[in-house]
Amino acid sequence: MIYSKIFCYSFIAFIFASACNENILMKENPNLPPPKVEKIPYQHKIHGDIRVDNYYWLRDRDNPEVIDYLERENDYYDKLTIQSKSIQNELFYEMKSRIKEDDSSVPYFYNGYWYITRLETGKSYPIYVRKKDSLSAKEEILIDVNLEAKGYDYFSLVGINISPDNSKMSYAVDTQSRRKYTLYIKDLITNINLETKIKNCTGGSVWANDNKHLFYTKKDPETLRSNEVYRHNLETMFVNDELIYIEEDDTFSVGIGKSKSNEYIFISSYSTLTTEHQYLNANNPTESFKKIQERIRGLEYSVSHYNDYFYIITNHNNSYNFKLVKTPVDKTEIKNWTTIINHRKDVLLEDIELFENYWVTSERFKGLNQLIIHSWRDKSSYLLPVEGETYSLYSLYNPQFASSKLRYSYNSLSTPPLIMEFDMSSKENTILKTQKVLDKNFKTTNYIEKRIWAEASDGVKIPISLVYHKETKLSSETPLLQYAYGSYGITRDPYFSSSRLSLLDRGFIYAIAHVRGGEYLGRSWYKEGKLFKKKNTFSDFISCSKFLINNGYTSSKHLYAYGGSAGGLLMGVVVNDSPEIYNGVIAAVPFVDVITTMLDESIPLTTGEYDEWGNPNNKNFYDYMLSYSPYDQIKNQAYPNILVTTGLHDSQVQYWEPAKWVAKLRDYKTDSNVIFLHTNMSTGHGGASGRFDALKEIAKNYAFLLQLEEQID
Repeated sequence: MIYSKIFCYSFIAFIFASACNENILMKENPNLPPPKVEKIPYQHKIHGDIRVDNYYWLRDRDNPEVIDYLERENDYYDKLTIQSKSIQNELFYEMKSRIKEDDSSVPYFYNGYWYITRLETGKSYPIYVRKKDSLSAKEEILIDVNLEAKGYDYFSLVGINISPDNSKMSYAVDTQSRRKYTLYIKDLITNINLETKIKNCTGGSVWANDNKHLFYTKKDPETLRSNEVYRHNLETMFVNDELIYIEEDDTFSVGIGKSKSNEYIFISSYSTLTTEHQYLNANNPTESFKKIQERIRGLEYSVSHYNDYFYIITNHNNSYNFKLVKTPVDKTEIKNWTTIINHRKDVLLEDIELFENYWVTSERFKGLNQLIIHSWRDKSSYLLPVEGETYSLYSLYNPQFASSKLRYSYNSLSTPPLIMEFDMSSKENTILKTQKVLDKNFKTTNYIEKRIWAEASDGVKIPISLVYHKETKLSSETPLLQYAYGSYGITRDPYFSSSRLSLLDRGFIYAIAHVRGGEYLGRSWYKEGKLFKKKNTFSDFISCSKFLINNGYTSSKHLYAYGGSAGGLLMGVVVNDSPEIYNGVIAAVPFVDVITTMLDESIPLTTGEYDEWGNPNNKNFYDYMLSYSPYDQIKNQAYPNILVTTGLHDSQVQYWEPAKWVAKLRDYKTDSNVIFLHTNMSTGHGGASGRFDALKEIAKNYAFLLQLEEQID
């Protein structure tokens, strides 16, 4: 195994110290057995089927015994990984040292002000500032999140929105990590918050052009589904806000937005496969919203505004990869839609950005991001050139219509993020900022990145993006971490991570398996990995693993898998189906109790996800989902080493799913490998909120992998 010189001596010392200790970390220790958890049988009955769940009682977060069990699991993890504390600390400081702590965003100009986000040395959270007219003007601090976050274990501030006259700012705060935000309004003239304090919000808000009406969305307090839109009047702030829309269909959620032109406010209702939008002139905020197009099951569309037209990206008329249409703002129904860009079988149309003289489409061709520049004047178009096959390319925030400059970002598995500005008139490209990696040994050329193709069990080719240090020798002894997500049509594009260097410089290969269930190869790629075809996601991942082993990149003794949330479901399935090909698995906030969760409509997100997984109240879906549900398919067999992480306040995958899964795995497994459950008692689905605490969580994961490698003969 090849190690970078900068890490060599400290890591060798760590390995030597570990080897001298008789209690090898990654084996069950008879002197310190895992925590015992009481079995209280609970019967689930549906479709004539009975499922017995011995750990159903763990869902009662108010039960002191539940908290005691989670804390005992954390204690077990701490004691069995005590040897790894030094490498965890080493990894943390190593990763932290690569980050430029005193940093700032590239300023952008909007409505008379330059806006900048600053980070300061030693501080975990950003500081939002602005400067009037000129970058040389005096700085005005909008909000210092570090000051706001004092005293909180978790703090998330989102949704900063400035009123059109620049005098007010709305923002929202979550201190529990359950994505239930409290909305505030700050007077930027006096620098004092108003009395407004609206709880249980989504975090988003939109100002009307009169500067006194603010639209926002609220959540159902139990299911946390975003289902209500309110209008707040600053002049009558002590009067109850007006509920202007409620989404009655519990498979839909609702959001609020504003057009780039600032002329229209949109209410958007959405489910996995269907959308509906309403619009209102932002100059007339007390009028009623009008529907652009009534919802039709399976019809998806998104809306932008330019001059007298709405520009709509839609899948109408079987345009599964989407097409672009336009319609007059006073004739918005589907019968008035005129096609601008036709549907293409080999190109996924993802987004559109409108300017005064140009418009830009974000597209995906053969898995790769593309930006296409179009001219309103002469109808010409051209591709913004990019090289490589393992990169991410996307348009950034471009708030000004009257600009010919497009801001976008590029990075790859070996290239730190570049903030670029492309002049669409002169075709000049300017680098505005390069993310600095504060490591004198770092060079992009030190790493090899490439895309390879594995063959799935049904013959379909599955792309894999991977990266490794150029000094790493590929063999059956090479450690490899394989990642995938594979749900909701979400595509995990190859991206740069300075933290990941700590693995690459220690001889690891990092691979992203672009399995079906995402949209890497278009919308059909997503449809082939959902509902009754969901098992393609799992078999694709296993096929990629076998391909990497058979082609000499690694072996089962050195192969590791990682996935989170729906990707944690993927981890649960692969350790049931093919445990022998992985030495270790990391499952973060894993969705593993599929049937029980999808039958419980009181749990957040359940009803809105029937289009993704299926509704198990239907026996056909029940049988199919049960056949892969990780919690239900645990077997008497050997399992790999597994690290499971969760957050007590997780609103997306409740903590009890991973807790029950770990307890049941220990019941059934026939090996001496370890299974850890680590619960962050202060956070939810997204983990720690501060930038440095997040690094500590990564360090725990990496230490788990490195110590597994240390044991292998």
